[in-house]
Amino acid sequence: MTNLQPPKTVKDIRSFLGHAGFYRRFIKDFSQIARPLTRLLCKDINFEFTEECHKAFTKIKEALVSAPVVQPPNWELPFEIMCDASDYAVGAVLGQRKTRSYM
Repeated sequence: MTNLQPPKTVKDIRSFLGHAGFYRRFIKDFSQIARPLTRLLCKDINFEFTEECHKAFTKIKEALVSAPVVQPPNWELPFEIMCDASDYAVGAVLGQRKTRSYM
């Protein structure tokens, strides 16, 4: 994954986003990060892999090779729903507070 070269075609973008999308739930703000790449999939858009696209591609690759901190739930603690939204995406996470941090 770390040696993966930047996409050169719309088909490459679609393939990369398809594979990365499987793990999107582990990548904070995935939709927002991937936005420059998803714009290249729009109809009547010239394929121009800009610096912004390169940064998005690199950031997603880095997120895919770093380990998320996922733990099993503690059924003794209450659950919390944490939500976030922007003009481009909506997200929610079910979590628990363990002292001052989220798990």
